[in-house]
Amino acid sequence: MASHVNNVQIAKNTVYLYLRMIIIMIINLFVVRKTLQILGEVDYGIYNVIGGFVLIFSFLQATLTTAAQRFFSIYIAEGDKNKLQQSFNLNLLTFGMIIVALILVSETFGLWFINNNMNIPNERMNAANVVFQFSLLTLCITMISVPYNAMIIAKEKMGAFAYIGVVEAILKLIVVYLISVVDWDSLQVYAFLVFITNIIVFLLYFFYNNKHFKETKLKFYWNKKEFLQLFAFSGWNFMGTIAFVLRSHGINVLLNIFFDPVVNAARALSYQIYNAISRLSGNFITAVKPQIYKSYASADYQDMHKLVLRSTVISVALISVIIFPILANTEFILNVWLKEVPQNTVIFTQLILLNGIIDATDGPAIASILATGKIRKFYIVTSSVTLLNIPISYILLSLGAHPAITVIVSITLSIIVVFIRAYFIKCLININLSDYYFLIIRIIVACALITGLILSVFYNKANDILSFILYSLLIAFVVILVFTLLVADFKDVKIVANMIHKKIKR
Repeated sequence: MASHVNNVQIAKNTVYLYLRMIIIMIINLFVVRKTLQILGEVDYGIYNVIGGFVLIFSFLQATLTTAAQRFFSIYIAEGDKNKLQQSFNLNLLTFGMIIVALILVSETFGLWFINNNMNIPNERMNAANVVFQFSLLTLCITMISVPYNAMIIAKEKMGAFAYIGVVEAILKLIVVYLISVVDWDSLQVYAFLVFITNIIVFLLYFFYNNKHFKETKLKFYWNKKEFLQLFAFSGWNFMGTIAFVLRSHGINVLLNIFFDPVVNAARALSYQIYNAISRLSGNFITAVKPQIYKSYASADYQDMHKLVLRSTVISVALISVIIFPILANTEFILNVWLKEVPQNTVIFTQLILLNGIIDATDGPAIASILATGKIRKFYIVTSSVTLLNIPISYILLSLGAHPAITVIVSITLSIIVVFIRAYFIKCLININLSDYYFLIIRIIVACALITGLILSVFYNKANDILSFILYSLLIAFVVILVFTLLVADFKDVKIVANMIHKKIKR
């Protein structure tokens, strides 16, 4: 019975987050298009590479976010409200300490690197420094809001999480309008308004938490043992997070060293598309993650294993339904979306989206590993493999390789990490390794089959909006059919079929 309730809660939360994703995706794609038009390729590239440089230091934000969600969810499962409040306040204090250190590092090493090693036109160097300062302030505000965000997710109040996300997207629309009418340096104004947007979002999280959750009332709490425990967990998780951040933002800096900001703009636009789409599987993982943590805390390991396998299939299927239609008509979509498409944007987009399908397998497995708290060896191995992206890409770029080689390296390493991760979930949560490997192989075969069909039948066939919609629906149907026949568990397919049949009979 508990498992049924959990599945209903996951489904309900996924719907909230799915609707949130659709609204935000539509708004964000429009915002990116208008921002590129207003700023121009060079300024847009500068903003993304400078913002990306600051985000290299945001690994602590992502690390402590994961730690906060994990501890909050387990204390909720145990019903210990006092420990939950103490953990919240300890996380908040920890974030404050990290922000002070972050500012010191950024205002010394960060400023030196930007002014001495970045490929930025001299006439835009002053604007780049202003962008850096506002990006740093934005990062600090985002970090301090994380415990509030994590509490909403741990409490599974996805409705509130969705509404605040939509408000944030609407604020971005207002930002685009303002930079188009304000008579000042558009790049500097844009960085300032993004900072103001994040302050407003933080206040929304703050007031919601204080109104609904007694555990988020501010109360000084310090416990050295728990602080060290938090950092022991976060310290190893840090390795995985910094590896991911360096893969995305570190490569951006690397490309700026070898190429001009237009290449950064092309890569940034590609990631805007991927980020908009990846929120779908990301939102699903956000909904399922608390249930994985709580299943582990309740020692319901059998349910946890089923949840990991089932959610891996759903995560990949959800993102594939959107990615494959885009892969089939990338050039058409970019030409409709952008008036002028920067060189290399098409190849960057296609490769990054393929990498996104591979990455969609990691959420449930990583959540189950984090639930155990035994993450040291896991992150040492997987992070070491992922970090190879930087030196390998540097060597290849030094030899004159195309900038897209950085994504090809990332794809190769991501595939290797998938199988390494499988070994660790066997060791840590005792999942059946053959079941997991067989699932991953079925996903690979399904994606290869779909890719072959797209290249032979659907590739670049759309020449107007109507044909694009029709081809996209047809490709989405093919994706669903292939995943149903080759990947999904027969019992799950039967349950869904019975549910649909009952709905039709009503």
